[in-house]
Amino acid sequence: MTTSGDITVAGPATPEREGRTGNRRGRINTIVWFVVLGALTLLVLYPLIWLIFSTFKPSSEFGSNSGLLPESPTLQNYVKVAEGIGGTPLWRFFANSLLIATLAVVGTLISSAMAAYAFGRIRFRGVSLYFAAMIGTLLLPFHVLIIPQYILFQKLDLVDTYVPLVIGKFLAIEAFFVFLMVQFIRNLPREMDEAARIDGAGHIRIFVSIILPLIRPALVTSAIFSFIWTWNDFLGPLLYVTSPEKYPLPIALRLYNDATSTSDYGATVAVSMLALVPILLFFIVFQRFLVAGVATQGLKG
Repeated sequence: MTTSGDITVAGPATPEREGRTGNRRGRINTIVWFVVLGALTLLVLYPLIWLIFSTFKPSSEFGSNSGLLPESPTLQNYVKVAEGIGGTPLWRFFANSLLIATLAVVGTLISSAMAAYAFGRIRFRGVSLYFAAMIGTLLLPFHVLIIPQYILFQKLDLVDTYVPLVIGKFLAIEAFFVFLMVQFIRNLPREMDEAARIDGAGHIRIFVSIILPLIRPALVTSAIFSFIWTWNDFLGPLLYVTSPEKYPLPIALRLYNDATSTSDYGATVAVSMLALVPILLFFIVFQRFLVAGVATQGLKG
């Protein structure tokens, strides 16, 4: 930069000056994005944060204390929840939900994987028609089937058992999971199947030794969603389970609001928080497989 009298003349931009300007602009953009993403994260997590702090509020503060922090923190909500309700301990509700969710995951993985292998690898008459019909069940509302299904299970004397809640999982009725696995299987090269057949392998050996290991991301993704959906299911247990000692957690939550004329909000939010813990742990353990299942489209030959 040169100066002549009152006139200042700027010299040509140097690479060093451009580099400093670019670095400063990059840092500003990074800070702005960090602030925006942090604000969005807090906005998304606010309901969970509110739930955590609300578990330490006495029931009398609900409705009067609209703030985030409790005015008189207490652990009485957790003590009351640990004692159970209606003569049934809390661990029994957890055990019931865990049993139903585990059976649902096992049944979904086994039946959906077998159905997906049939649609993706076996050529038989009408395969495209059957596959389209299966996908069409996704458009069928669950509420349309409630009455005929209930009548069927009532005639079979299966009401107040867990059979109506899990038997469908073993019959590949979850078209979403079947479709997900079919897409993975169709992207696998058929040359692997042909090489296995040359070595004398049949469909069972190919399915177990080749297909299942390669579609593991899809299996884990299906397991996560199946566990979460079953754990949070309220309508199914409400229809078919009538004994309090067989209630899963979603039905047990209702007891804290229906047991007396006034709802126990403190115990309700405490149970809600405890019900979230298994889902969070399950997701944290398998989140890397979930990401792989979403990002991976299978192998291509």
